[in-house]
Amino acid sequence: MPANQEAMDVVGDYKSGWHDPENSTIRFDFGLSEKVVRDISALKDEPEWMTDIRVKAYRHFVERPMPTWGNTPMLGEIDFDNICYFLRSGEGTEDDWDDVPEDIRNTFDKLGIPEAEQKWLSGVTAQYESEAVYHSIREDLEKQGVIFLDMDSGLREHPEIVRDWFCSVVPLTDNKFAALNTAVWSGGSFIYVPKGVHVEMPVQAYFRINAKNMGQFERTLIIADEGSSIHYVEGCTAPPILPTPCTRLWSSS
Repeated sequence: MPANQEAMDVVGDYKSGWHDPENSTIRFDFGLSEKVVRDISALKDEPEWMTDIRVKAYRHFVERPMPTWGNTPMLGEIDFDNICYFLRSGEGTEDDWDDVPEDIRNTFDKLGIPEAEQKWLSGVTAQYESEAVYHSIREDLEKQGVIFLDMDSGLREHPEIVRDWFCSVVPLTDNKFAALNTAVWSGGSFIYVPKGVHVEMPVQAYFRINAKNMGQFERTLIIADEGSSIHYVEGCTAPPILPTPCTRLWSSS
């Protein structure tokens, strides 16, 4: 029995296992190469130093053997040449659910994210495929200097902070999949909490994979300064019938 079938059997009746017709605005061809890595960085108009980190990570990924820990039969089934490493389904990150494309908004409605935001969250990032499609944070937190953005926006708006902390906890050389995530990361969460600030209500990032053979490689960077605190919640769903890799890499301080 294939390893992914074993995993599906364990999951059983998976209520979030639907998927919608793909409606992408940008979709890369299957396969990974240095050109793909550079194209992701160029598409996002990233600074040269981030492109250099991505390329270095890609080269390390190619050279590094597969890990021998974890479910090695399942890892051995991954076909890295049969994955789409970047897929955009929207036109940008919105701050109003009504401006999110209807099909994507309906998906997050079914997952209960807008309802949870209204009831008990102080900020939300919703990512669909490779990039965030919705983001919000309470005004009172912004006034206290709390920064909560998707990771792409974090890099654009606070490059000096990202450069100081990126790969500082989990280096790209840690293992093969850390290198892969560093090479092709897209989306994720960027959080900075100033000294002495306590964020009482949680913030949440929710990651949804929909397309077949699409790899989601979000990056999360959380910086809680001295004497501060925050409760960060993360969720992810994908149709179980899709052989789709999802890697997360956290850096926090």
